[in-house]
Amino acid sequence: MTPSLPDRAKALVDAREYATIATIQPDGGPQLSVVWITRDGDDLLFSTIEGRRKYRNLVRDPRVTVLVSPRDDPYTYVEVRGTASMTREGGVALIDALAQKYHGDERFVGDDGTNRVRVVVRVTADKVVWYGS
Repeated sequence: MTPSLPDRAKALVDAREYATIATIQPDGGPQLSVVWITRDGDDLLFSTIEGRRKYRNLVRDPRVTVLVSPRDDPYTYVEVRGTASMTREGGVALIDALAQKYHGDERFVGDDGTNRVRVVVRVTADKVVWYGS
């Protein structure tokens, strides 16, 4: 059974806080990225581009950890350890929704007009750790 996010953790993810994503490098070491995040129920969603390091790491090994902590209270956090799945479907819609959430922009303009392929990364929790008030 997949663990649920506590309501306080859902509120944190729903806020405009950044997440740190940890994936596993080919040599077994960690790789960290700061990303925009949202959720679908208890699953966490973020966007990346095919070919980026975190994408390649997740293709090879879908284990991932997501940490979200508020900027004004760094000792409060939710850590989600889980498994990532990826799809191209909805990739552009997700990055546009995240641009709206984080910057109030109608669409994301940071892909510089190239043919980069956006993907949705869905993290399904195996373990949820909540710490804080």
